[in-house]
Amino acid sequence: MAGGKTENSIKNCSLSNITYDSILGIQIAIPEWEATIAAIILSLIIVSTLVGNILVILSIFTHKPLRTVQNYFLVSLAVADLTVAVLVMPLNIANLIIGHWDFGIFLCKMWLTCDILCCTASILNLCAIALDRYWAITDPLNYAQKRTLGRVLWMIGGVWVLSAIISSPPLVGWNDWSATFDSNAQCELTKEQGYVVYSSLGSFYIPLFIMTIVYVEIFIATKRRLKERARASKLSIVKYNRPQNIQLELESGNSDVIQENPDGENAGNGKRRNSKKGIFSSLGSFREKYFKKRSISIEESITDVEIPPLNQTPTGNVATTPLESSSPKSPNGTEKGGNSSLKRRPRNKPPVDMGKRISLSKERRAARTLGIIMGVFMVCWLPFFLHYVIEPFCDSCCSTPRLVYFITWLGYVNSALNPVIYTIFNLDFRRAFKKLLRISS
Repeated sequence: MAGGKTENSIKNCSLSNITYDSILGIQIAIPEWEATIAAIILSLIIVSTLVGNILVILSIFTHKPLRTVQNYFLVSLAVADLTVAVLVMPLNIANLIIGHWDFGIFLCKMWLTCDILCCTASILNLCAIALDRYWAITDPLNYAQKRTLGRVLWMIGGVWVLSAIISSPPLVGWNDWSATFDSNAQCELTKEQGYVVYSSLGSFYIPLFIMTIVYVEIFIATKRRLKERARASKLSIVKYNRPQNIQLELESGNSDVIQENPDGENAGNGKRRNSKKGIFSSLGSFREKYFKKRSISIEESITDVEIPPLNQTPTGNVATTPLESSSPKSPNGTEKGGNSSLKRRPRNKPPVDMGKRISLSKERRAARTLGIIMGVFMVCWLPFFLHYVIEPFCDSCCSTPRLVYFITWLGYVNSALNPVIYTIFNLDFRRAFKKLLRISS
């Protein structure tokens, strides 16, 4: 937001009426060397914000691994940050150097409204991204069905509508602006106490609270899943090294599964039928659904063998070991039974669900990135919003203009840092950025 919540402090604290000549022939409010340095540094922030966020948008739409529904939140965030760089930052530089607003009252009101709107949209998009990541980690199966393009677009639309609701009240009278606007006037956000509380809660403090709770929950959920995965991996190795013996008897027309423990006792309650010919095989543990309640539970065994129905072809990316039996023919020439096959994993590798491991690794990296984004967000915006809330209620408080502009631009820097965070901590974005920069060079 604009560094404008300081009209009284700027007038009463340390801003003198001294002006300086510049090589451009205009009067400026700060020494020329200081204005030059400030203009260069702040212009670099604008350029980096533009380039970084444009690269984010292009990467998502041109790099296939990034073309996912959830990344539309990042597109919305990048658009918000771009509008800050285009509509807000340049006029703030002019206001800083000249020392007063020289562009008329109408443009002042539009600029301040865009300032609140765009910065609030950027912050609320971060909040929406945090919620999306939270649901994806804590309820992945159900949320995968709910995370449709329509749902995501509705959430993004809600972010921008809510931002407009927060930023528009000063335009309809909730302000303390003067009706007149002279040549030395300052274009500042209203200090009307009710609106300051309202806007600061909606723009920063409530989103900050939500993101803090969400990130703590994400951290706890991810840590819990990592422990469960480690425990499951150890259990997999133990069960693989010490498999229990299972007998499978295939008969004409029917088959029964009987489990035998090492001591020879039957664990299943299936009944062995008399048959002329059967096939027995000692295998690893079966899926829980093929046994009665007294069979091995899913918590106590790792799936090594899958038995498909006899009339279906086994599927999956596992090795198959067929077991065939020839059933005696019936008097009319038909066979009572048929061939059957069992599929089991190779014995030289314990069963590992690599898909789940990779998925969890991605979610863990995403949660870490979210935490860094949130940390940077707090460092950038917390000083500004503390000052914003305190000043209207503190008549004796006096902030120097340089401090005000510093904490204002510290907030703006957040719009430039988000793409940098993606580049450093996301491999797909790094690849996409390199590809785009190589093409453009």
